[in-house]
Formats: sequence, C-alpha cells, structure tokens
Amino acid sequence: QVQLVESGGGLVQAGGSLRLACVASGSTFRINSIAWYRQAPGQQRDLVASMDSGGSTNYADSVKGRFTISRDNTKNTMYLEMNSLKPEDTATYYCKLQLRTGTPWNPYRDYWGQGTQVTVSS
Repeated sequence: QVQLVESGGGLVQAGGSLRLACVASGSTFRINSIAWYRQAPGQQRDLVASMDSGGSTNYADSVKGRFTISRDNTKNTMYLEMNSLKPEDTATYYCKLQLRTGTPWNPYRDYWGQGTQVTVSS
C-alpha cells in the first residue's frame, strides 16, 4: 500500500514563496509520473505541474516561470517550489503518484495525498 503525506502549505503574502513536500511510503516501485494538482473552493481539481519518469516536466500556463516540480528519489519525496505567489494561487494542493502496475488491462494506478492548504493574501 502506498501512502502520500504532504506538508509545507500555509498563509503567505502575495509575492512570497512556499515549498510543498510530499513523502511517499510503501511500494513505490515503477513510478510512471509525479504531479501536483490544486483545487479552489467550488472549482475542479486542476493540474499544476507534472514530471514523467524521464524527468520531462509540464506546467499549467498560469504557473510557468513561477513554480518548479522536482523529486528526490533518495528521500521518496516530491516537491513543488512556488515563487511569486498570487492570490489566485490560493487552493488546496494535492500530490499524485502514478505507478505502473505491469498489467495491460489496467496499466497505471494513481495515489493521492491528503491535500495541503495554500492561502495567498493580497
């Protein structure tokens, strides 16, 4: 069983920075991708940033140049570095770990963190 525990959220003023961390435990072999999502109240959960197994990254247009996704395999931890934060970045942030199952009928399985709140004041 895989568990993801997030940390690093909080209240910050506009223009400030935060670093979110997501520690994975359990059987985390065969990682296909990692990602961060966010969800504001009354909104759908949207992709913020992702990284595939080869290290290629993808960012939502709204965070390009401000956010950076990374991972430390030695610590089983993924990060989201957030700079130049804006009030519209306020949301609950979720990490997601996608593992390859090795079965062709269900090749991937997703695991989610519990979410961490980020609030940016103007």
